[in-house]
Amino acid sequence: MHDYLRPWKLVTLAIGMGLLIAGALYFKQADWDVGISFIMGFLTYFTAPWGLRTIKDLKWKLFPLVLLAYWFSVDGSYVLYNSYVGRPVNHELRLANLFASSMLYLLCGLIWFPQRTFLGLFKSQNT
Repeated sequence: MHDYLRPWKLVTLAIGMGLLIAGALYFKQADWDVGISFIMGFLTYFTAPWGLRTIKDLKWKLFPLVLLAYWFSVDGSYVLYNSYVGRPVNHELRLANLFASSMLYLLCGLIWFPQRTFLGLFKSQNT
């Protein structure tokens, strides 16, 4: 849990959440609002770096759980939330969201992957 509370990670989370919320308010898409921005943003924050680390460490027994976390973060929560608020999404919109959300999930996982302090990011791992 300590790794999730690193100041640089919290700052980048706040920036990312700000961009998601700004996008939801600016673009006014039927399937994208502040609620789903928070849900998908926080799910990504907590699962993407863990999933990438699990794959890197070759913990294959956890791979089904990694896939479930990925799917729920980028698609499952999206479909459930939009159904809950009375906006079921069509197949094409769902596929478009799946692609965009998957790219953001991977990018965020790579950004939040390092288990180091902000200054530690710029130091050689051998020191």
